Amino acid sequence: MELRALQKMIAPLSRRARLMIGRGIINLVYDGLKAQGVQVSLLSGEVRDLVERFQEYGFTSVPHAGAEAVMVSVGGNRDHGIVIACEDRRYRLKGLSAGEVALYTDEGDKIVLKRGRIVEMTTKNLVINAEEAVTINSPVINASGDFNADGDVADGVRAMSADRTIYNSHTHPETGTTTGVPNQQE
Repeated sequence: MELRALQKMIAPLSRRARLMIGRGIINLVYDGLKAQGVQVSLLSGEVRDLVERFQEYGFTSVPHAGAEAVMVSVGGNRDHGIVIACEDRRYRLKGLSAGEVALYTDEGDKIVLKRGRIVEMTTKNLVINAEEAVTINSPVINASGDFNADGDVADGVRAMSADRTIYNSHTHPETGTTTGVPNQQE
């Protein structure tokens, strides 16, 4: 078989192999679907819509338009693509040490699992919703600001409300008499 005939015969296979993996730019995200869909721009003028975006179980995100993507075309067929990775270098955290892991947003919120077994969270407001309880097992809890509680605060002995009752009814012995209860009740 001559070389030209062989090249003509394998050309479709070669083309499919070249089209199997491509880089692209995310244009739109469809987050209401069972599997998140994206619109991605690939080669010059090539736009694919409703491409499934595969994400790791337990983790999900909605990338901004302009984020970069890696699309795999199953069997080299661009009509059956899946986005397997998405990166946005505009917001990626930099300066982590080897082995450190982070979750982050474009607004500056982050959770960094640092070396030395330190977990650092940075945000404007942290809300924890627990239906039954929040338990912190630590020998020391430090706070740099105020501590507010809508309910009672207790240690291993009694609640602050019990201390307040004791304070509000206490008296002091004086020579020949006892003082009255405090004028200013807590």
